[in-house]
Amino acid sequence: MRGLILPVTRRALIRGVGYGMRPSLERTFRVRHYECDAYEMVYYTNYLRYIQETAMDASADVGFDAAWYTANGTSWLVRETEIEYHRLLRYGDSVRVKTWVEDFRHAMSRRAYELREDASGALAARAATEWVYLDTAKGKPARIPGAFKEKFVPDGPPPEPEKRPRFPEHPVPEQGVFRQRRRVEWRDIDPAQHVNNSVYLAYAEDSAVEASMAAGWTPARMREQGFTIQVRRHRIEYKLPAVLGDDLEVSTWLEKIGESSAVRHYTMIRVSDGVLLARALAELEWRDARTGEAVPMPPPYRSAVGP
Repeated sequence: MRGLILPVTRRALIRGVGYGMRPSLERTFRVRHYECDAYEMVYYTNYLRYIQETAMDASADVGFDAAWYTANGTSWLVRETEIEYHRLLRYGDSVRVKTWVEDFRHAMSRRAYELREDASGALAARAATEWVYLDTAKGKPARIPGAFKEKFVPDGPPPEPEKRPRFPEHPVPEQGVFRQRRRVEWRDIDPAQHVNNSVYLAYAEDSAVEASMAAGWTPARMREQGFTIQVRRHRIEYKLPAVLGDDLEVSTWLEKIGESSAVRHYTMIRVSDGVLLARALAELEWRDARTGEAVPMPPPYRSAVGP
């Protein structure tokens, strides 16, 4: 469910470049073969890994490295991520990631990112993350120290933060929902002892593929019929962490099914107590497998997977 080149889509967290004189950091990653899927495109999860690694480097670059956070008993936790894809990356590409801090609000900060193909400079993706500053021992938000503002916004106080658009409320419908059970495995856990934020996107991708397969549409059948499904934008809200051994129920369904586009929703619930841990949405577009041009959703597919 991949493709070639994607158009600009609407933005919520994401805005254009606006870092001015604020410190920004760039890091280049070479796309490894094992980061690509069966369509020879980079897994969407790896875009999140690129920006997360660059954010950590940007913090260390101004003096706040892993040792500093350990000594001060604090850490950052991702609250929400949004990423829009303009040009999907392939094996052998190098991607240059630029990041900068946009604002601070008590215990929260928004960090922005641009991802460009290193050789051509073409825009590959834009992203933004909402980070929460935590007291690690208490597991509760802590006020961001003034030293952060001095380092990340040395040209003066950041502008008054824009009001954040809330994650859209979309109750799980009674029909047309595909549900999948899975257990959190050791490979899903990061050094913070919970599921890494990029792994939730992997859970979502897996459930989308399984939902299509359950309706009779395997990736191989889609290729035979000459189309692929591409993601224009992901948005993910992390509410509570999942830990090793948790059993999760991942639910997904389609909404706003148009001629050549749709929105796929996801919820991830802990089975033991029914608590919502994360939710996500993906804006999808149907594309010609050969040319990458937008095409109408095939009627047989629509009738098989539609609500």
